[in-house]
Amino acid sequence: MKIDKDIQNSWRPKTQMVRGGLNRSEFGETSEAIFATSGYVYGAAEEAEDAFKDRVDRFIYSRFSNPTVDMFQDRMCLIENAPACRATATGMAAVFASMACMVKAGDHVVGSRAVFGSCLYILTEILPRYGVETTIVDGLDLNQWEDALRRPTACVFIETPSNPGLDIIDIAAVSELAHAAGAKVVIDNVFASPVLQKPLELGADIVVYSATKHIDGQGRCMGGAILGSEDYCDNVLKPFMRHTGPSMSPFNAWVLLKGLETLELRIEQHCRNAANAAAFLSGLDGLTRVVYPGLESHPQHELAKRQMKDFGTVVTFDVDGGKERAFRFLNGLRLIDISNNLGDTKSLVTHPATTTHQRLPAEDRAALGISDSLVRLSVGLEDIEDIKEDIAQALASA
Repeated sequence: MKIDKDIQNSWRPKTQMVRGGLNRSEFGETSEAIFATSGYVYGAAEEAEDAFKDRVDRFIYSRFSNPTVDMFQDRMCLIENAPACRATATGMAAVFASMACMVKAGDHVVGSRAVFGSCLYILTEILPRYGVETTIVDGLDLNQWEDALRRPTACVFIETPSNPGLDIIDIAAVSELAHAAGAKVVIDNVFASPVLQKPLELGADIVVYSATKHIDGQGRCMGGAILGSEDYCDNVLKPFMRHTGPSMSPFNAWVLLKGLETLELRIEQHCRNAANAAAFLSGLDGLTRVVYPGLESHPQHELAKRQMKDFGTVVTFDVDGGKERAFRFLNGLRLIDISNNLGDTKSLVTHPATTTHQRLPAEDRAALGISDSLVRLSVGLEDIEDIKEDIAQALASA
């Protein structure tokens, strides 16, 4: 019992997050069903032949597709206003597959320097092993984008807001330059979530998510998603995924469907708490810098206002006293947990220079503003006064 697509498309976003993609079995269950199966049976050998020759649209093997995973993909399409979606086992599987499926030896890829450490590793270490040339630019400098894109390019990769520096890159401007060079634009939208930013509407071609973050948002499971055109997802991405196997499990898809039901409500409160925390941090002694796109002091504050619905769930700041005092601050926290995850209902804090970006040479970290004093705070859903009190006491004890 699948709801008509035209009806689903007429629903408003909050309704789509709760009911989008629902495909009830003959049992008429209220909650989405978990189809915990690896394979599917056929009534006759001819049916199997037709399935493998794509003469009929049906489930063959859960590495290829699965009813629960399909529901998650359909719901993501509705939320993102995207024609097609493919779910993956993790966010990094989504990042790698989104690019690897469309590049070959001799191709040129351009990426922003300010990205998650593992994404930068793919751009600078993995793709070059297979003969792909990568150019890394300062994502904030349109002149660098213009120079890098003077030659034919297969793909452009951007993360905005960036991890952990919260740089805001002009998606529309970079997309225009990229398309002129023949490139597909891939946006890692994980910090913004589908609620706060719509990259496809700003000119991007492909959007990737670590669904582990805000979409689950409760520290339960991993997952990823890639969204784009039907041609890209069906003819370019699907064969790559089908034969390399970064598939999402049915159980994780079900957990993520449950996460989507409350995503907008959670993101709205996350943003309120983050804005409050950023303002509070800005008034504290012992910090040399506070970075949050919602602060007027942020260099791309006006761009963030144009490009995003709200300013996000993450705040970063530099503790006066370098690594030693930053560690004392982290170790002094009583409520906020030390963890390299983000987008969780629980407030989480990490030291990027020694965790998520520790593989980068010191000079590269410095270029990205990732000093030994930098702390990244993912603001959760606890009472904001408890969050602020914990920050204050930990900073005082440091």
